[in-house]
Order: sequence, then structure tokens, then C-alpha cells
Amino acid sequence: MSEIRLEKLRKEFKDVVAVKDISITFPSATVTCLLGPSGCGKTTLLRMIAGLEQPTSGEVYFAGQRVTHLPPRKRNIGMVFQYPVVYRGISVYRNIELPLLEEKISRQERQRRIDQVVALLGLEESLGKEVSQLDNGTRQKVAVARAVARQPRIILFDEPITNVDVNAKFQLKRAFKELSRELEQTILYVTHDQTEAMTLADQIALMKDGEIVQRDAPRELYNHPNDVFGGWFLGNPGMNFFQTELVDGPGGPQVRSPLFPGPLTVAGGQPGSQITLGIRPEHVQLSPEPTPQGVPGQILRRSIVVGGQYLCTVEVEGLRFKAKVAPSLGHGLRPGGSVWVTCPLGWIALFRPDGHRMDARLMGEGQGVMSNE
Repeated sequence: MSEIRLEKLRKEFKDVVAVKDISITFPSATVTCLLGPSGCGKTTLLRMIAGLEQPTSGEVYFAGQRVTHLPPRKRNIGMVFQYPVVYRGISVYRNIELPLLEEKISRQERQRRIDQVVALLGLEESLGKEVSQLDNGTRQKVAVARAVARQPRIILFDEPITNVDVNAKFQLKRAFKELSRELEQTILYVTHDQTEAMTLADQIALMKDGEIVQRDAPRELYNHPNDVFGGWFLGNPGMNFFQTELVDGPGGPQVRSPLFPGPLTVAGGQPGSQITLGIRPEHVQLSPEPTPQGVPGQILRRSIVVGGQYLCTVEVEGLRFKAKVAPSLGHGLRPGGSVWVTCPLGWIALFRPDGHRMDARLMGEGQGVMSNE
């Protein structure tokens, strides 16, 4: 097992800062996904950890050992790229075995490792085939098997399932989780696909503009983003955002919005400051009948999305936003129809003008308390 520790790691390409002084520790025997849009620095960060790119400044440590200036072959890592890297002209079995021959391990141990990864990746029927006979997804499985069978302490994946078919994607994702559990290897996995990250990761490091803006368990990152970017980037669609200004009220700074039947107190806010309210579409509640904390609205559009849910565009006094509801409710909603809208305080996030989450609480009479801390 081996943790990865980065200390003020930075990479500059002339006038462009690709990675900005990142300090973080990735725990041993866990799967961490580096998630973010194209150009955010996640692949550059991975390449510095692998030794394929030298940092401008900062340090890389594996299990407390400084490896910053070691070449990749001396770092005891495995790496799988976006496109399968396999040896043409030889069988699948031979592809997996070749790196093990350099390890100078016994024949029995070599066979045990091959059998293990072949079973995990479902390659039994392909062992005797030459790799050029295989589809792209199976070739990528071979590349993964070869990297894993060496049993390096760290394995790095750079968008390894981007170019494989849907069935192979599912099999590889399941295999990655099994590999991390059974072999206790530390896995870093780069992706721009939030579905991959949410299903694979023990933790997600969300990147933007060369920085890690939040590192958390997938569900925590999704439900409690540290900034507007996390709320927008995660989700399909992302959070609804509403700009508003805090006004002075009898109990302290207040938010007044058409989304709520009355004013809400913001404990920790300052009157006159601009804030952003965020709520995810699936947390917006719709009802064809009046509700105690609901406000009247209108359905503008409705469509069916993943899982048979309905995604509705709703308008309340000029504010337009998305709501995602169960099939049983959505089936009865029609564009142009009236609806009652409730935004539960427990699901509302508060953000400062700079986009970062506020250290504040949102309270409303008869509506409970929302902690944003």
C-alpha cells in the first residue's frame, strides 16, 4: 500500500500555469478520481505524479519517499492511457506475462497473478487470441491486466474507458472497483465524466483552472459543493442558481424571494451583500395541490430523462428553473399547467459573490433551519 502526497506542486508552460501549487494527500488503497472539464490540469497533474512531466516546483512523495525526480520506471507504478497500449503480434496471455518475466518471480506466482487479473477482467476466452483480433474494449482490458498484474503500489488511469463501447465501459468500471478492493492498490483515475467518477471513486478531487477546489466522497461533493462551480459542474442538469441581495430585517439579514412564501433570515450574512441561492433540480418539490410552504408556479416545458423521471422547466414570478420529479408525478404535469413549488431549506446552498460557500444558516418561520456550515 502507498499513499501519494503532493506538496505545492506546480507546472508552468511559458505563460500558462497548468497546475497551481497543489498540496494534497491521496490515501492508500483508495480510488480517487481527478474530475474536471478539459484543460483544468488533471492530466498534467497525473503526468507529474507518474514522472512523465517534471514539475516547475513542488514535491511528490510515495509512502513518505520523495520521488519527484525519479523516472517513471523507478517509481513502481502502473499506468493505463486513453488508447490501449498493447503488444501486437502476440497473444493476450503473452501480453500480460511479459512484464512479469522482468520481475523475476516464480512461475507459480506469475501464473497466480495472471489467473487473478484474467478472472477479474473476464478475459478467459481471449487468452489465446492475438491482440489484433480483439475489439477496442477488450484490448483496453488487456492493457489494464498487464498494468495490474505487476502489482505496483500505485496505478494511474488517464481516461481509460473514453474510447470503448458501452458494454466494455460497464465491465471495466466494475473491474476497477474489484481491483482496488482485492489488491489494495492506490488508484488515481482521471476523467471528465461525472458518472464515471460518481460510480468509481471513494473520493473525488474536483479540479478547475489548475486547482483542486474540493476533495470529498462523491455524495458529499454532490450534495454540499464548496462553490458555485461544483454545483454547476456536477448534476444533469446542475444546480439552479438565484441571485439576490440581503436586506435588513427585524431578526437580522433577510432573503426575500418569490420562491418562498415569506422572508428568510440568514444568520451570518451582512445586509446589502449579494448572495447566490443554489438548489438541485431533484430537490425542488412540485405538487398539483397547494402546500404549506409552497408558492404558485407554472410548468413551461416537460421531458422524460434517465430513469423515467420528468425534467420540468418551471416559472415563478419571472424566475425560471428546473425541477426533476418521479414518473408518477411528472406524468400528470402538462406545459401551461399550474403547480405548487417548494424549495426545502435543508437543500438550499448559499454562496458569496466570489462563488464560495457561505458560513451561514438560512431560517424561516415554520420552515426549519438550513445549515450551510
